[in-house]
Amino acid sequence: MSRIGKLPVKLADKTKATVSGRQVSFEGPKGKMVVQLPAKGVKVTVAGGEVRVEREDESRESRSLHGLTRTLLANAAKGVSTGFERRLDIRGVGFRAEVKGKTVNLSLGYSHPVVFNLPEGVTAEVDKAARTEDGLPTLGLTLRSADKEALGAAAVKIRALRPPEPYKGKGIKYATEKIRRKEGKTGTA
Repeated sequence: MSRIGKLPVKLADKTKATVSGRQVSFEGPKGKMVVQLPAKGVKVTVAGGEVRVEREDESRESRSLHGLTRTLLANAAKGVSTGFERRLDIRGVGFRAEVKGKTVNLSLGYSHPVVFNLPEGVTAEVDKAARTEDGLPTLGLTLRSADKEALGAAAVKIRALRPPEPYKGKGIKYATEKIRRKEGKTGTA
């Protein structure tokens, strides 16, 4: 039995879940989400403020989908009740970010401004106070969403616009990410 799969997903207050066919719908204060279940292998029941995932049989495919399906349902339940947040740090002299509606305008040291369109359901916010670490100004960009998958994909795409470089640490990085720094040239003459 899967250790993750056998745990029930507890629903928070004001969060509702309904099963219709091969779809599980969640509704809460942060929005609505629909999780598509695999074609076969698992069945989902909702009772008493809990969502339970059970295997239909003991095949290899069913066992592999058991924990995955439970985790996807738990992420959807948490997303519609409290939401998810991902923080990015933009480090570099002259690097800026500004949120205008559904777009993020970035100045990342290129000869042109970079405009990133946020996906549906993802919001962004820029920290106004820039910190200074190692002599480089650091600006915070916080992404929020009820959908963990869309949030992660947006964060990856924004980070890929200017990945952090190992010499000075300039670029866009996750707030929890540690950059392995290189020493660089010594310049002996």
